[in-house]
Amino acid sequence: MITVLVTYKLPAGMDRAAAAKLSESAAPKFQALAGQGLRTKHFLYQEADGLGGGFYAWETRAQAEAFHSEAWLDSMEERMGSRPELTFFETAVVVDNSVGEIQVQAA
Repeated sequence: MITVLVTYKLPAGMDRAAAAKLSESAAPKFQALAGQGLRTKHFLYQEADGLGGGFYAWETRAQAEAFHSEAWLDSMEERMGSRPELTFFETAVVVDNSVGEIQVQAA
C-alpha cells in the first residue's frame, strides 16, 4: 500500500467551517475512486499555519501517481491558490481500530 500526504496553503480567510463544507462537498468524488485503488482519504485542516490537505491510502504506487498527476496539481493550484506538496510513503502495517484489525501488507 502507498500512503500519500498532500499539504497546501489554504486561501486567505478560509476557516474551519468553510474547509469542512468544501471537504463534505468533495467527499463523494473520492468514494467513486474505490475501483481505481483508493482505500481511504482523510481531509485535513490545520488552523495554525493555514494548511489544508489530504491523507490518501492507495493500493499501489502506480494508482497513487496516476491520480496525483501534474494535471491534478495544476487544478488544485487553480482552486486553492497554492501548489500542493506531495510525500509518498510505503505503508507496511495498518492498525484499523474501527474494525479491530491489523493489516500487514505483502512485501
